[in-house]
This record gives sequence, C-alpha cells and structure tokens, in this order.
Amino acid sequence: MIDKQSLHGEWSSRFAFILAATGSAVGLGNIWKFPYIAGENGGSAFVMVYVVCVVLMGIPIMMAETMLGRRAKQNPVATMQTLTKEAGADTRWQYLAWMGMVAGFLILSYYSVIAGWASAYTLKAVMGDFFGSDAQKTSVMFAEFISSPIRLIFWHSFFMLATMIIVSKGIRNGLERAVQMLMPVLFVMMFLLVGYAMTTSGYSQGLHFLFSPDFSKITGKVVLTAIGQAFFSLGLGMGTMMIYGAYLPKNVSIAKSTIIVASADTIVALLAGIAIFPIVFANGLQPDSGPGLVFETLPIAFGNMTGGWLFGVLFFIMLVVAALTSSIALIEPAVAWLIESKEMTRDQACVRAGLVAWVLGFVTVLSFNRWADVHFFGQTLFELIDALTANIMLPAGGFAIAIFAGWMMKQPHTEQELALPTMQYKIWKVLISYVAPAGVFLIFLHVVGVL
Repeated sequence: MIDKQSLHGEWSSRFAFILAATGSAVGLGNIWKFPYIAGENGGSAFVMVYVVCVVLMGIPIMMAETMLGRRAKQNPVATMQTLTKEAGADTRWQYLAWMGMVAGFLILSYYSVIAGWASAYTLKAVMGDFFGSDAQKTSVMFAEFISSPIRLIFWHSFFMLATMIIVSKGIRNGLERAVQMLMPVLFVMMFLLVGYAMTTSGYSQGLHFLFSPDFSKITGKVVLTAIGQAFFSLGLGMGTMMIYGAYLPKNVSIAKSTIIVASADTIVALLAGIAIFPIVFANGLQPDSGPGLVFETLPIAFGNMTGGWLFGVLFFIMLVVAALTSSIALIEPAVAWLIESKEMTRDQACVRAGLVAWVLGFVTVLSFNRWADVHFFGQTLFELIDALTANIMLPAGGFAIAIFAGWMMKQPHTEQELALPTMQYKIWKVLISYVAPAGVFLIFLHVVGVL
C-alpha cells in the first residue's frame, strides 16, 4: 500500500473537499456554456443525453480520477509515474497526466478571457448600462465590447491575477477559504434568478424547451457535444480531480463525495437553463445565439425588470465567482507539478503558471476581433481550442483514466481506495471497465467518420 502525505496539505474535512470539488466543477461550463450549447443542440434532446452521460460515464470516471490522486498524493504527472510502477504498467501512461495538464491550461487560457467578460459586465451592471435595454442595444453593446483587444486583455489580466493570488495562499488559506465563502453566495444568487424567471411570460416555453424530449433531435453531433460538455463541466480528464483527490483525507468516502459533487454540478447547469431560457423566449430571442447568449440576453431582463439593477449586479458577480472557483482548480495541477518537480515556492509556481496561461489567452482575445476572419477547419481559433479540449482531449483523458483504473490497476488497490460494498464496487467496475470507455470510443468513431 502506498502511504504518502501530500506536500501541500489536505482539505480540513469531507465538506471542504465537496465544496472545493463542486467549485471546480461548477463554473462557466454550467452558467455560460451549458445554456448556449443546449440551445444549439436541440434543448431537451441535449439535456437528456447530457444527464445520461454524467451518470454512466461522468461519475465513474470522476471517482476513478479522484482515487488515483488520493492513492499517490502527488501532482498528476508524479501520480501516474507512481501508480504505473505499482501496477507494473507501461511508464508511458504518464502522458495521460501531461495531456490533462495541457488541456487544463488551454481551457484556462480562454476561461480567463470569458471570465473577464463577466467581470466587465459586472461593472456595466453597477453603472446602470442595462437600463431600457432591448435586443438591438445589448447586441451592439456586446459586439463593441469584444471588438477591443485592449479592453479584453485588461479584464483577462484582472481575472488571471485574482486566480494567481488565491492559489498562492495554499490549500486551506487559499483554495479552501475561497470556496467556503464563494459557493454559498453562488447558490443563493442562482435561486434568486430562477425565482425571477418563474415570473416571466417565457417560463413555460423555457421548461418545455429544456425538458420535453424530442428524440428526433438526438444525433451523433448532439451525443458528442453532450459527452464533451459532461467532461468539461465535471472537470474530468484535465488533472483537477486528480490533484484535488491528492489533498483528500483517507477517511473520506470517494463515492459519496463524487456523487454529491456531480449532482450539484448537474443541478446548477439545469438551474442556469431554467433561469436563462425563459428570459430568452420572453424577449423573442433565439436560444441558439452562441457564446454571447448570457451577455446579450440577460441584460435585457435586468434593464427592464423591477429590481433589475440589483439582480444584474448579483448575476454577473455570481458568474465571476463560478469562474474563479473553477480557474483555481485548473491552474493547481501545474502549480503542484512546479513545486514538486522544480522545487519552486508556491508563489513562484503561481507566477510562472499564471503567466503562461495569460499569454495563451491572447489567442482567444484576438479571435474575437483582429483574427476573427482566421479559420481552421471552419472554426475561429477560440472555437478550435474549445472543440479540441472539450470534444477530444477531455474525453480522451477520461477514456485513458477509465482504462487505467479499470484494467491496469490491481483490484485490491481500487477496492482499498473506494471502500465500497461488494455490489456497488461491481457496478462501478463494470461502468469504468466497459461502459465509460465504450461510450467514449464510439463517439471518437463518429468524429473520424467511421460511424
């Protein structure tokens, strides 16, 4: 048995881990990305497939990734090096960790830019810029905002600096303290917004769009996108759950904790849809309007509803909070690797990792203005990075984690870490060994045109 202690400390309790892991999962992927991805992929058809993907693939792989981290108590690269040696497996499995860290960095690079949009819109809400808004005004406002590289770089820099400061404080004083303050605020504001959506004329239409299944709209593209969104939203395949698992005390149940985290993450995504789509339909907007959906739609409501100034400020603060709890998780695997492998202080590691992600973010910034006409495979650079990470790298990472945990690790070791009753362990074993990898593999066949 491996008996290690993380160099970085541990979460103070199971609740602290659940808050941190939920904060890692609940982010822009739920509130910004889920609604517009659902809107572009048939609403209810996408939602149904998404929930199935979370249950059959997301939760088993989240359990496996957390288990790997807790067993080795190291950064993702060192974790795979240690566990491959223990399992007698090929040392090239460590490339799984490298791919995950690269994916996390690519996601963080554009995540910070979008979070910068939310930060800027918080200020716009405070200044009353949404008063009397209609669809044309918000569309022009958003177009003018993203057309300025300098403005986007400023807000991108602001958000990345906040991320680096929190992570530099360490596990309990930085990550844990931040999520303990921020997550309750996020949930309160989300329920307030849903309460407002219930009063709009588009509430029934929004619910119908999200929850009335239309099986004819389920296509290979919808399934692929749902799997990618499930992995993106849960933070799988990018090393975040592995590193958070490394800080998890041995007496905490991995299964119970991850089920709670995945459930909370899915609930927030659905609540975001319930809050946003009624406003979309009540104002005659299109649900498939893409990445600008939240920034072009909600300001209309906030500019015309009673108490809209307050709700607008609260919503965009919530969006920044959600982004922040995820961004600190995205950068932590690289920070831990720099500390353990390069013997840097935490401050030095945060600066190095943060600067790399900050510079990479310029690609996303410019893809909305100066490089808007630059396309590869019919996509802008931002869309290409998003598709590469969400639809390829994260599912590939999840596939590899499933194969390693289900087939490479010795059964006594996985039984020891998960500590499940016999029947529950067998169900997990079937899901992680057969169902999850088969599901992801079939989607890859569709991507390359075989299916």
